[in-house]
This record gives sequence, C-alpha cells and structure tokens, in this order.
Amino acid sequence: MKNIEEIRAHLTRGEFEFSYHAFKRAVERNISESEIQEIVENSEIIEDYPDDKYAPSCLLLGFTQSGRPIHIQVTRIETGEGMIKIITMDQPDEEGWTNNYSVRR
Repeated sequence: MKNIEEIRAHLTRGEFEFSYHAFKRAVERNISESEIQEIVENSEIIEDYPDDKYAPSCLLLGFTQSGRPIHIQVTRIETGEGMIKIITMDQPDEEGWTNNYSVRR
C-alpha cells in the first residue's frame, strides 16, 4: 500500500483521477484542481481505511495557501493506469471536526 510520500508524489505529478462522486463533490464544494495541488506538501493521513469497500484508502487533510482546510479520500493503490483515484473530497466544518480538522467529533 502507498505511504504518504508516494500519495503526495502521485498528486504532485497529476497522476490521479476523480471518481464520479469526487468530481461531483469538487464542483458542489468549489474545490479546484489547483487547490488539490496546493495541499499536497502539507497533507497528512488522518484516517486509514485498509478494508474499504473497493480498495484500501485513506483520508488526507491539507490546507491551501489561503488556509482553507480540505479533506481528500484517496485509494492507497494504483489503478491500472498507474494513477491513484480521488474517491471524495470536502471542506470540513468545525462542528464535525476538532484538533484543526484532524479528529472527528
């Protein structure tokens, strides 16, 4: 399974694809591809889902240059095209998260 450095490398190189759900959420929540690129350097795995339904995945937390927190759930394995898949993404709110958006309430 990919570690955070490998996931960051895929995201930095643009070696990712959006699931339909992730694309829909990006549009609804106004999360741009450039914001995804911005959070790569400071992103951390905050939750791990080794037994996720389709493939092992994890939840990343990162902050854009303007300080916007973004959660991105990604697969921890490559797809057949040598990419990772972004499963979903959102901007966490203070009601559902503590510890600077890294721990669920």
